[in-house]
Amino acid sequence: MKILNKSKIVISFVLLSLCVLTYISVNRYIEDYTSEFIDKTLYSSVLNESRKIFIRLPKNYDKSKAYPLIIKTDGNFNLSRWDESISRLSTQRKIEDSIVVAIPNLFWTDSRNRDLVPPYARRNVNIEARPLTDNDPSIFGRADLFLQFIETEVLPYIESTYLINQNRVLSGFSAGGSFVLYAIVTNPNLFTGYFAFSPAAWYDNSVVVDEFKKQLVYLNNKTQGRAIFLYLSLGEAENDMITGSFKGLLSAIEMNGPESLYVVSRYSKNAEHVDNPYISVPLALEAYYSFKRQKM
Repeated sequence: MKILNKSKIVISFVLLSLCVLTYISVNRYIEDYTSEFIDKTLYSSVLNESRKIFIRLPKNYDKSKAYPLIIKTDGNFNLSRWDESISRLSTQRKIEDSIVVAIPNLFWTDSRNRDLVPPYARRNVNIEARPLTDNDPSIFGRADLFLQFIETEVLPYIESTYLINQNRVLSGFSAGGSFVLYAIVTNPNLFTGYFAFSPAAWYDNSVVVDEFKKQLVYLNNKTQGRAIFLYLSLGEAENDMITGSFKGLLSAIEMNGPESLYVVSRYSKNAEHVDNPYISVPLALEAYYSFKRQKM
């Protein structure tokens, strides 16, 4: 009888645990992988998988009007902050209301580092320098493929569905920030503005900083002197590792940044890593439109 009771207790515990895990998974799925905005799934031939995009349209969307476009790499993270900031600042006539396309990570697969880490850094984001013998292609990030996915599949879909003007921004946080840095020196003409919030530039002994510095010298030739905008921000309370790499990026810009690159960098007061992008969104938007007005 006691054995039977113990078995019932174990079975009940297992069932309860399964219910809790299911509840957590369902809620996380809803939070991370569905959207209050337009929820669209595209099949990507580049990535060989289906990918979601969340599309935020202006409040009084007019299909006959061309709008600025913002691509953000971090899915639902702070998407409501973008919506609120764009609505408020456009109402105040400080910026234009915009279409925002947010790309979430895959839900059942750990795709974030694969997609956002540059192809010269290990996707498992080691801190120490990569041994020269450790060079199997499978260990590196595939930001090159993800950037190709955006250029050849996401942008054509958006352009065929909505009217988009030439005012275009790419934004990313942390790993997404390192992707932004990779994109601006690799394909600088794809966007007119680049926002990197708390960029994870410390991979493999700051290889992102080193490569960014090397490629900056070619930026002017790639853009043919066309001005592009870069917003960099970091929380004042972030750890020494990410702060050190951030200072390395600023030093690289000071040494190798061309005249065509317009940079605004800021430290968010008392902000931790996860706080900084929330603070940075409206500030970056205002700084970008200030840049645009100067270049008109």
